[in-house]
Amino acid sequence: MTMRYRVLGGTGIEVSAHCLGTMMFGAVGNPDHGDCIRIIHAALDHGINFVDTADMYSAGESEEIVGKALRGRRDDVVLATKVHFRMGEGPNRGGNSRRWIIKEVEESLKRLQTDWIDLYQIHRPDHTTDIEETLSVLGDLVQQGKIRAFGCSTFPAEEIVEAHHVAERRGLRRFRTEQPPYSILARGIEASVLPVCQRYGMGVLTWSPLASGFLTGRYRKGGPIDLSTGRAALTPARFDPSIPENAAKLDVVEELVELAASIGCTLPELAVAFPVAHPGVTSVIIGPRTMEQLEALLKGASLTLDDATLDRIDEIVPPGTNLYSPDGVWRPPVLADTARRRRPLTDRAARL
Repeated sequence: MTMRYRVLGGTGIEVSAHCLGTMMFGAVGNPDHGDCIRIIHAALDHGINFVDTADMYSAGESEEIVGKALRGRRDDVVLATKVHFRMGEGPNRGGNSRRWIIKEVEESLKRLQTDWIDLYQIHRPDHTTDIEETLSVLGDLVQQGKIRAFGCSTFPAEEIVEAHHVAERRGLRRFRTEQPPYSILARGIEASVLPVCQRYGMGVLTWSPLASGFLTGRYRKGGPIDLSTGRAALTPARFDPSIPENAAKLDVVEELVELAASIGCTLPELAVAFPVAHPGVTSVIIGPRTMEQLEALLKGASLTLDDATLDRIDEIVPPGTNLYSPDGVWRPPVLADTARRRRPLTDRAARL
């Protein structure tokens, strides 16, 4: 296969159009470090030069595996990791504060066995931390040479706009990339996130092209769905066919299987080829757990969809439509956190 390369936003860094995601390396997915390292090496040998991980993947184990795999090959790889989620017990062990980011970047550098991180990403918004505080510390890390560029992950469009506005107003470095979920079944980012990223010249690396496994072909309408193994065991509500949302996804899968067959590819190949066709997308993250999965995903990475196929996908799932909420992202804090829409009981009592 011939790997395609694109410039990551305005950074000048060239990355492969498909990025190796390592969330499934470690205790959560594949605990065999040797096998995971072989998968990483195979991806690099096929032309992938972009590797994405996060501190919280298997509590740091994924970063450790990546660090071991990149020995002797570090200079040829664009390495991305993320920070935000809680690491360990007690206060101040997560979030987007200066205190935590300064501490955790050092831990990631140790686990990754490297002196620098090419792309350091804020894994999720943190509404307890002023975005100016976060942008300020990330800029300092660039100045210190510990990171080359920084971005955000799964930020709603309005918070991306706010971050750019704050950066311009305060003379700070800005987010250069965004990492949102994007698949044929979850096209919501086409409505606002992708247009905003294009307007600001941001690179975009998307995750979950297989829609958490629904586009693997493993789950079919009328077929048996084992809710006790694999991804279905982790989140059975997402796969239970008796739930209307899941039934709707299964109906769409049948149409997509038929479309894939008509152009001579498999459903996973169609799914992996779809996100990279959008002009606002720089790279698509593929996250194999086994060597067989990597080989299957790489076939999709070499596939280019024509306009007729993309038009048919638009008919099946209209642009900008989410058939499900990918991992419950983009829930505004004013809706998700009751404390943000109710006065404390003591305050309410004082008014009675």
